[in-house]
This record gives sequence, structure tokens and C-alpha cells, in this order.
Amino acid sequence: MEVIITDTKNQAEEIVAKIIQSQVNAKNNSLLGLATGRTMESVYSQLINFHKANELSFSSTSTVNLDEYVGLAPTHDQSYRYYMNDKLFNHVDINLENTHLPNGLAEDIPAECKKYEDKINSLGGIDLQLLGIGTDGHIGFNEPGSSLASRTRIKTLTKETIEQNGPIFGANEDVPKHALTMGVGTIMDAHKVVLLATGESKAKIVADAVEGPITAWVTASILQMHPSTIIVLDQESAANLKNRDYYKWAYENKPDWQKHY
Repeated sequence: MEVIITDTKNQAEEIVAKIIQSQVNAKNNSLLGLATGRTMESVYSQLINFHKANELSFSSTSTVNLDEYVGLAPTHDQSYRYYMNDKLFNHVDINLENTHLPNGLAEDIPAECKKYEDKINSLGGIDLQLLGIGTDGHIGFNEPGSSLASRTRIKTLTKETIEQNGPIFGANEDVPKHALTMGVGTIMDAHKVVLLATGESKAKIVADAVEGPITAWVTASILQMHPSTIIVLDQESAANLKNRDYYKWAYENKPDWQKHY
């Protein structure tokens, strides 16, 4: 696990965008695993800017998203399909047929989850998986207590997750109680993982995930076992890390051949 600590939130977001840009430029037919939420909006905005400057093309790239709410149509303004189209896909040269999310309206949920796993495998596996982290340490919708070997499936959201998303929907009661999500095991199969966290509210859980014990109660902690994980933080989200001085020293003295972009 590599930990990169930047001075500002904007610098952290820029590094993540550049890592994705480097991945796609090196392998244009990459399969990107994408995430949603406010944390990712600046990253996607920068990718759009790279595209407009002719520095990035998604023409041969495919994507799979971490999750989707059960019961929301793709046209619903809080669905993750709507989010991805609005925040990224509609502004770059990606073929929408190459962008994939779980179907939250599927009548047969287990069959849909198997179909999604099969799609990922048929595309050669995820080259780079982008992640955020919840304040309880979840990645995707793998809430505390999720199996660390889990695959794509339906999950019941915690009250905390529903409360965090309530303002976005307008009220807690409008937030779906279930989502389809890649499993922890599915995420761990990605060739590379990049997790972005910023802000004081993430400091405690980042420390638990990066330096604490590996536990199903902080599903992000399993990333300690991934052979190629990059954690990108700002000063505030890194505040509780015991080894933060070493992480900064290591990054500043990285040999050129190890750099990501």
C-alpha cells in the first residue's frame, strides 16, 4: 500500500485524475472501475478538461461502476447511471455502450449480480478501480460486517449511510434502503486500486483503514492486502496517521521509474 499525502484537497484530486489519465494513455482499452459521490466530482471534471485539451481519449475505454441503488431507473436524477452520464460520460468521447452499471430495476437480483461479475471477467478484469471511503470505512456499499471475500450482490444500507445521503435525496425516507454493489472480493481482484479521501471527517476512518487491523467492520482495511493500492489524501484526512511523516518522505523521494504519471 502506497500512501500519498498532499497539502490540499485540490492537489489530492489532481493526482488521482493524473493517475487515471496515465492508465488510459498507457492502455486505451483499459477497464476502469468508477465510483460516485461528491469526492469524485472534481476528479471527473479534471478528466473532462484533459479530454478537451486533447490529452486524453476514452474512445476504446470501458467502465464498470461500483454500485447502483435498487429501484431507481437510470433516468432518475439520483441514480448512479444519471450521475456518471452527467459528471463524465456525456462530456468525453466514450462509447456509452462500453459503460456498465448494475441494473437496479432487475427483476432477478441474483442473476443480475452474476451477470455483472461475468461482464467484468469478459472484459479482462478491472485495470484500475477508483474508490472513496465512507465514514464507517465502507468501500462501494460494502457496509461494516460485509464478507471480505464477497462478490457483487444486494446490500441493505445502514442507517448512517441513509442519513448521509438523505440531504441529496431531500429526505432520509426517500433514500433507497438497498443497493447492488461490487463485493470486497470483486474490488480486490482489480489490478490496481486508487482510493481518494479528503477532509477532517475522514481522518479517523482513514487511520483505521490504513494502519488499523484488517477487519470486516472496516471493509477498506482489506486494501492493506492488495498488491497495488494507492491511497491519496490531503493533510486533513491524513491527520491521524501515525506514519504520515514517512509516507510523505517516501513519496518525495520516489525514484522516477516508480512514479505513476
